[in-house]
Amino acid sequence: MPPLRLQRPLDGISAVLLPYHPDGRPDLSGWASLVESTWAAGLTPAVNMDTGYANLLTAEERAHLLELTRQLAHGRRFVAGAFIQDEVGEPAELYCRAATAIQAAGGTPILFPCSGVKSLDRDALVGVFREVGRAVPEFLGFELGEMFVSFGRIWETETFRALLDVPQLIGAKHSSLSRELEWARLEVRDSARPEFRVYTGNDLAIDLIQWGSDYLLGLSAFHVEAFALRDRWFAAGDERWRTLNDWLQYLGMLAFRDPVPAYKHNCAQFLQLRGRIESAEPHPQGARRPDTDLLLLDPIRRQLDQLLTLPPPEPAVVPTN
Repeated sequence: MPPLRLQRPLDGISAVLLPYHPDGRPDLSGWASLVESTWAAGLTPAVNMDTGYANLLTAEERAHLLELTRQLAHGRRFVAGAFIQDEVGEPAELYCRAATAIQAAGGTPILFPCSGVKSLDRDALVGVFREVGRAVPEFLGFELGEMFVSFGRIWETETFRALLDVPQLIGAKHSSLSRELEWARLEVRDSARPEFRVYTGNDLAIDLIQWGSDYLLGLSAFHVEAFALRDRWFAAGDERWRTLNDWLQYLGMLAFRDPVPAYKHNCAQFLQLRGRIESAEPHPQGARRPDTDLLLLDPIRRQLDQLLTLPPPEPAVVPTN
């Protein structure tokens, strides 16, 4: 276990849900409002991620969402998935093309895993990342467990260590849902390249921020304002961050149960309960949750909204002599 690293600013990146109308059309207006609310909360939006059904969209749909994000951004920071699973060609070339398009749109590319790199050995995978580093000035890596997608891959520890030698790779999202594996990443990072960002994608252990992780989560899409407040309390040393974190984790434990991909339907249900989107429908091919989940989601929503109304702590009184 690495040492605790409390009371520090966090780099919070939140994957944005792509909501759907009941007739199966993407709700682009609702999606744009979710992107804007992520910025407004003080977090960085990430588009074309797992939460945005990247693996179920066509290349044309992903390109359209990237262009819409460019139009919304006005220079504000965003992250976008470089997804090449459904394309034919050499992975390095395809990643370079996708990353270049994202960089040209003003975003930071994150290399979504794919079948083409899943079985590559350490040297070959590092070679792919070096090629991308020659194409764009900075990008992020992405470890994604098979519980999310069949073509996901979690790197071996020595592979992670070797990837840290790619200077343009400035961070990586770790979505193994294993606390121990992420602790191992942090230990390597702290000894080999301390400025490198490990973004936890562990929606079942969002307190990993205590040990030095930042985050790129799908869970934060449920309530970006609550995550932003937790982050501010954490940075300020306000112990109320733990209570807020516990309620957010309760939400994560419910939403990210098996089958894990159905968390996106829970996200839509939760956002509809909050009045943020019109429909709770998932992608037509997406996994679904039962409507009875609403009976569990709504009390969590009410509790989080109540926590957001708490006043700031009273300033400490310094005794005078």
